Amino acid sequence: MATLNLAEDIVLLLLDDETGKMEDVHANVMEMLMAGAVLMDLGLKAKIDWDLEQVFAIDKTPVGDPMLDDALKQIGAEPKPLSPKVWIQRIAERGMDVRAAAIDSLVQRRIIKVENTKFLWVFGTRRYPVIDNREEREVKLRLMDVLLSDTIPDPHDVALICLADAASVFEIILSERELRQAGKRIEQVRKLDLVGQAMSNQIRKFVYDITMAIAHAQQPLY
Repeated sequence: MATLNLAEDIVLLLLDDETGKMEDVHANVMEMLMAGAVLMDLGLKAKIDWDLEQVFAIDKTPVGDPMLDDALKQIGAEPKPLSPKVWIQRIAERGMDVRAAAIDSLVQRRIIKVENTKFLWVFGTRRYPVIDNREEREVKLRLMDVLLSDTIPDPHDVALICLADAASVFEIILSERELRQAGKRIEQVRKLDLVGQAMSNQIRKFVYDITMAIAHAQQPLY
């Protein structure tokens, strides 16, 4: 089976083993997470490169993944390089479409299935139970092996850890004990890839801004 892309890995990370439901991540945060996954995947495939100031296409040949090719086409068509911040914002506008495409891809590969259920015959909910949990188990165990040991991660897993850390995914999927154990290691892994670190820092800033905006909106008015 072909290697999963970062967006698909993130979906599996956020899939609750017992309920089949996605862990609760605010929509705006998920959009930023999906945008970062797309950009980092394009970087891993040597389709784009970037620094702190700009992102530019170095190979415009499609990779055969609609989630990535649409963004690559946009970046390649831009007359002058734009900053990582701008591209995260632009791709995040369709971040939930990327998430939906990742889920659909996992369904097509028969890794997960979709079940529609009803609660009190009024509120529709959607579950994504795992058909064969090898891929879900593999991505989670792979990351735990990196975080709780001195295993040298490959570039894909470094990117995944950077993204998960930026959007506080580890705070959702790890226990408090695991998080304490993994904290220093997460920071160490992030420093292995300056590009991934720069991208995750940008996403972290967006997440912080979104969180503060939500908190402000929920404050009572007097």
